[in-house]
Amino acid sequence: MKKMSVFLGIGMVVLLFVFCDAALAARVENRQIQQQKRIHQGVRSGELTWGETRMLERQQIRLQRTKRRAFRDGELAPDERVHLERMQDRASHRIYRLKHNDVTR
Repeated sequence: MKKMSVFLGIGMVVLLFVFCDAALAARVENRQIQQQKRIHQGVRSGELTWGETRMLERQQIRLQRTKRRAFRDGELAPDERVHLERMQDRASHRIYRLKHNDVTR
């Protein structure tokens, strides 16, 4: 009986890690989708010029490439998650700054 509860406890911990990893991966993915939407909205509204859009899209491509490399082994390590979130922070700030810089087409 004691062995059964130990195995059950270990199984619960493993499941917790699996679900947490999936939730963190989804957060990274959803954030990038939202950034893409912000860029496209800026293009439609005229807040972003062609050059600004090109710069932001290149940054999104670099972010996507880094994300693909991080998930290559099937999981997102804590240091990889921190690196991706910092890259997304910088991208978000750049999107905001370029959308609000009073440069119009």
